[in-house]
Amino acid sequence: MAQKAVHLDRETFSCLICLDLLKDPVTTPCGHSYCKNCINDHWDTEHEKRIYSCPQCRKSFIPRPELLKNTMLAALVEELKKTGLQAAPADHCYAGPEDVACDVCTGRKLRAVKSCLVCLASYCEKHLQPHYDVAPLKKHKLVEPSEKLQENICSHHDEVMKMFCRTDQQCICYLCSVDEHKGHDTVSAAAERTERQRELEGSRHNIQQRIQDREEDVKLLQQEVEAINGSADKAVEHSEKIFTQLIRLMEERRSDVKQQVRSQQETEVSRVKELQEKLEQEITELKRKDAELKKLSHTEDHNQFLHNYPSLSALSESTHSSSINIRPLKYFEDVTAAVSELRDKLQDVLRDTWTNISLTVTQVDVLLSLPENMTRADFLRYSCEITLDPNTANTYLLLSEGNRKATYTRQQQSYFDHPDRFTRCPQVLSRESLTGRRYWEVEWRERGVDVAVAYKNISRAGDLYECGFGYNDKSWSLYCKTNNYEFWYNKVQTPVSGPLSSRVGVYLDHSAGILSFYSISDTMTLLHRVQTTFTQPLCAGLRFGWFSGDSAEFCELS
Repeated sequence: MAQKAVHLDRETFSCLICLDLLKDPVTTPCGHSYCKNCINDHWDTEHEKRIYSCPQCRKSFIPRPELLKNTMLAALVEELKKTGLQAAPADHCYAGPEDVACDVCTGRKLRAVKSCLVCLASYCEKHLQPHYDVAPLKKHKLVEPSEKLQENICSHHDEVMKMFCRTDQQCICYLCSVDEHKGHDTVSAAAERTERQRELEGSRHNIQQRIQDREEDVKLLQQEVEAINGSADKAVEHSEKIFTQLIRLMEERRSDVKQQVRSQQETEVSRVKELQEKLEQEITELKRKDAELKKLSHTEDHNQFLHNYPSLSALSESTHSSSINIRPLKYFEDVTAAVSELRDKLQDVLRDTWTNISLTVTQVDVLLSLPENMTRADFLRYSCEITLDPNTANTYLLLSEGNRKATYTRQQQSYFDHPDRFTRCPQVLSRESLTGRRYWEVEWRERGVDVAVAYKNISRAGDLYECGFGYNDKSWSLYCKTNNYEFWYNKVQTPVSGPLSSRVGVYLDHSAGILSFYSISDTMTLLHRVQTTFTQPLCAGLRFGWFSGDSAEFCELS
């Protein structure tokens, strides 16, 4: 009992951040004490937000408080160091709630290490020793500790049931075999066990063969997945090249058509202008001749008229109008028609080809993200049962309601030592590993709780930054309080606004990397959503402050 008191003293005088005895203890305005360097380092990480919080109760301060040395606490710590204060050793011997207790021990019972099928009792190491030392007891059958030893006693005759009635398919004692089971097909329990053992081995062989077959099937399916992925990558790469080539070819053909049209345009315009110049020269000559003839026609002297008439030069040959080929507004319509026809043909080809591609691609099942307007009924389709793992629970957490509820208490629970247990932070993880789409709800009471998810490999015995939900890159946490919410990830605090409620819903889409928190009352309101990439399966978690009576429970939704 003295050891436990010393252990509690060490907890009292330890820094929550570094988990060691306080060095230069200082006290925050909320009354919690830390090493001076530890709390300063913690607040340095929050300097950009200019909101400074207590790691223990999460109370926030603006501006950064001045830290004063706790002289009385410093003196006490120094005295404790002089007395050589050590942490109390973990108690492995006493029986916990899930252990089989020794039937011989009085007072607080030790944990049983073996059960005897002859004595029908369970023994700790000390009281089991006679079974190893005393000759008659050495013949007794020892098995792993069992709470079901009394099931071996006949309820009618209070005798050990060493017989088996094959007629009624039940275990019986010797008196039963000569009484109500007289004339039945009876054998010793050992003989029946031997027969059933052979059947069991046969069943195991069949199961193992099926496991082997299924493992081969899984390997084949994995190979199929790899083949699908490889084929899809090649198809995308090949189609990209083909479409690039098609685009390049279309660009070249577009350039060719443009060049040909411009070249033909230049030729035709040159020919027309040349003919136009000839016609203009002819018009000029005809006008000159017309002027000469007009002048001669006005001559009054007949002799002069007849004398000058032969001297007029003959007209040059006229350009015949039939040599001018006029095609109004139709010069390049054949080109436009040809290009339009090409477009129509390409559209038909692409439409038919795309239909074939679509029919092939739609055979692959694509996981679509959830719509934004989902109702609570929609989320309940993904509801799952969450139970807490006692092996992870901090010793100050009491689990109840079938391990769905956790309560923080000032009294340590008698859990046995386990490597998965959180030794410093008052928190606990679920038994279930969560992947795919999952939804659950948490009902909390009193001052507050962290509703969290975390990777299973999160540290269990480290300091606050290593194992505390929301203080590292292995966990995400919504801190629910009576007056507000806060989201924490990797020591970064994000204020969250929304309707206050004692029930919080959590939706996880592991493959899509979505984690959402909702306030649940008469309505369902989104509080905070995370979009990230989860690299491992997740566990649900609860983390408490240091307030006795705080509790949280995973709700039954079915």
